[in-house]
Amino acid sequence: MRRDSNQGHSLFRIAMQSLLSSKATVTAFVVMALVVLLTAAAPLLSPWAIDSTDWESVSTPPSVETGHYFGTDDVGRDIFVRTLYGGRISLLVGLSATMVSLVIGVFWGAIAGYAGGRTDQLMMRFVDVMYAMPFMFFVILLMVYFGRNIFLIFIAVGAVNWLDMARIVRGQALSMKHREFVEAARAGGVSHLNIIRRHIIPNLLGVVIVYVTLTIPQVILVESFLSFLGLGVQEPMTSWGALVNDGAALMESAPWTLFFPALFLALTLFCFNFIGDGLRDALDPRDRAGEP
Repeated sequence: MRRDSNQGHSLFRIAMQSLLSSKATVTAFVVMALVVLLTAAAPLLSPWAIDSTDWESVSTPPSVETGHYFGTDDVGRDIFVRTLYGGRISLLVGLSATMVSLVIGVFWGAIAGYAGGRTDQLMMRFVDVMYAMPFMFFVILLMVYFGRNIFLIFIAVGAVNWLDMARIVRGQALSMKHREFVEAARAGGVSHLNIIRRHIIPNLLGVVIVYVTLTIPQVILVESFLSFLGLGVQEPMTSWGALVNDGAALMESAPWTLFFPALFLALTLFCFNFIGDGLRDALDPRDRAGEP
């Protein structure tokens, strides 16, 4: 038992060393942490509220003297504050919708892979049918029919992003269900549900964590696209996608209204992609073993 514990600590230490040795991954972690801190501390960084207007500074370029660090839009609203508050919504949608797709996809894929046979075929054929649906059109229909509710956006976007997760988890579960520890649990009388919950899913966490970091930016882009179409969050709330949509209309007269929200959105997407690549390399057993 002690040897297994030491081996686990050793593998964790090797993975952390591999993760910290990547300058791109470390930089992405730092930048992402700064973005999160800025969005969390938004009320403390500026005297302006998200919906307050400064009629004396309409369409004003960025300036420290006026207190509008990112400038103002065509009705005098502070772009700095709106960008930070918009980051809250975009990050919240990305994390929440990813968690929804994570729960559905992990359990669906784990059950299908472990059960095998007709159950696996039936469940994965359902996934194939869902793949054939135009999901963006499906989400837009939900937004139009039920209204632009922020919680509905979480559920709708998450409910259509679980299919890839289900396929990945199912493939891992298929290769894992005949492993020695699963056979031992089955021989010991452990129920199938407990085997999936205690043995299959915990051993898939490495793959799941990597995929989560790659799903979050995808979900943020979906929300941004919906906001760009005018189907996202409603005023006075905003998101990076909604700000980019507003800034696109003012691109010629006030380019800063587009530049700063787009910059934060691009930085966040790049950070999550670099973090996902770093985690994938660090958690890859072939890399840890030094295999080609």
